Amino acid sequence: MISDTKGSKPAFFIQSNYIKKFFNKYKLHYFFGLIALLAVDYVQTLVPLIVGNVIDQIELNNFDADFVANAVFKLLGIAFTIYAGRILWRYFIFGSARSIERDIRNDLFQHLEKMSAKYYQDHSPGEIMAHMTNDLEAVRMALGPGILTLFDVMALGTITVYNMIVKIDPLLTAAAIIPLLMIAVSVRFMGREMHKRFSGRQEAFAQLSDFVQENLSGIKVIKSFVQENKSIEAFEKVNKNTFNKNMRLIKLQALMHPYMSMIAGLALAVAIGYGGYITIYGKITLGEFTAFIQYLGMLVWPMMAVGMTINMFTMGSASLERIENILNEPVEIKDSEEAVPINSFDGSIEVKDLNFKYPDSDKYVLSDINFKVEKGQTLGIIGRTGSGKTTLVNLLLRIFDPNDSTIFLGGYNILDIPLNVLRKNIGYVPQDNFLFSDTISNNIDFGLRKEEQEKIIEAAKAASVHDNIVEFKHGYETFIGERGVSLSGGQKQRISIARALIKEPEILILDDSVSAVDTDTEEKILTHLKENRKNKTNVIIAHRISTIQDSDLIIVLDEGKIVETGNHHELLQNKKGLYSSIYEKQLLEKMLEQE
Repeated sequence: MISDTKGSKPAFFIQSNYIKKFFNKYKLHYFFGLIALLAVDYVQTLVPLIVGNVIDQIELNNFDADFVANAVFKLLGIAFTIYAGRILWRYFIFGSARSIERDIRNDLFQHLEKMSAKYYQDHSPGEIMAHMTNDLEAVRMALGPGILTLFDVMALGTITVYNMIVKIDPLLTAAAIIPLLMIAVSVRFMGREMHKRFSGRQEAFAQLSDFVQENLSGIKVIKSFVQENKSIEAFEKVNKNTFNKNMRLIKLQALMHPYMSMIAGLALAVAIGYGGYITIYGKITLGEFTAFIQYLGMLVWPMMAVGMTINMFTMGSASLERIENILNEPVEIKDSEEAVPINSFDGSIEVKDLNFKYPDSDKYVLSDINFKVEKGQTLGIIGRTGSGKTTLVNLLLRIFDPNDSTIFLGGYNILDIPLNVLRKNIGYVPQDNFLFSDTISNNIDFGLRKEEQEKIIEAAKAASVHDNIVEFKHGYETFIGERGVSLSGGQKQRISIARALIKEPEILILDDSVSAVDTDTEEKILTHLKENRKNKTNVIIAHRISTIQDSDLIIVLDEGKIVETGNHHELLQNKKGLYSSIYEKQLLEKMLEQE
């Protein structure tokens, strides 16, 4: 777990234990970068003194070729040092910031991969993408330009003020610096408002990103219902909100720069007025006065940079707080302390007195569920929509956790089986048949086992989709687009089945996975399961009785309860049962279709 946040303050950025671990990791990079920065700041403060000395020598007519050559070589050396130093601090500091950005993004993704389904019910993809992009960008800016500017302000400001006081005139320095201090004081009060407005902008961006992602994913539905105009109007509202939140932030940022320029101009006016006066009366030389004006110009940057630094750390703090909120979310589904050190288990399934309700709900979705399936058998599950069929599958996969000692796989309590082992030994074909924006070959071999092409083809044939695939121009290397947009519903189902079959899992779960194929294709798939998955367990959820009628055991669910169990012939004996009623209706529908 990560330490709690310290509130919405820029200081939180430095106080965060999470960020401190990255500072420790890249401390040498930051150290070398800051050394290079200090070298650059030091040598560039020598320039006004060299220029001022040249002017004084000209005024005193003490000017010769050796003096000029010496001054030129000094300036060339300073220029080279600045050039090399700036390359080095960019490499070390900016490079470290990019590395930390990469590491945080890896941490975020790894953590998100562990989160349960409940988390994704409460957080939209657009919101998460805002954290992975905009928020990380703000954190990187604080870790790179922010830290650089902070130390640059301190180093350049300190050296410059020291030279102005010690080598020119302390009273003139005080008179010129007082107006500049107004910059530092003013931006301090702007920090909180900047934090608030930036957080609002990030939230608006998350809403915009989520709206666009959802509407583009559902573009077919929008078009089919002729709702383009309604969608555009809704987008304009979300976009306007994003625009307004951006403008609120930009207005505050736009106010800061002119204000700082005005203060800098005031300080320059004081310096020229009072500095010119004491130069005329000989308290400082013309060269010293020229050097002072150059120093004042150099000092304007640190004072203006105070605002930039606070701005970057304020936005970085707000974004880091949002990122840490994600990383602080507990992982709900994880290995138990009593996890059994096994690599596999046989396919037997036993469910004892299972009751389940979803988090934040008082209604039981499953009640008093009991059944047993031996290794190598096929379990058929049927029932009305919303009867709890998919919920039961989610518990077998531990998408949600069941109560302790209610589900046993291979004789092991499911909660004691390591998650990695559990899911490796279960092949799952979901209802929505999610495919990735990749080739057909890579979608089938999604386990990243780098199977031989022959095994991929074998799995495709078993799923009765091989003939369709070879008809495509690029065959198995056909790129299918997001969610398999270029495929039909039946093709997506069968590719999903092939993806599960290639794993050769101990338990294969088909969640209404042949509903989009014709009966002949369905029969071929089921025949393969019977012939080639001997000694392995199959769980088939279906709405069509023809899909599950050859199952060794069939359970009929209704309103979360098992109302009937048995094989096909046994269940048909109960003429008043739900199974018999569904069978008769489907038989009548088939007869009407044939007519």
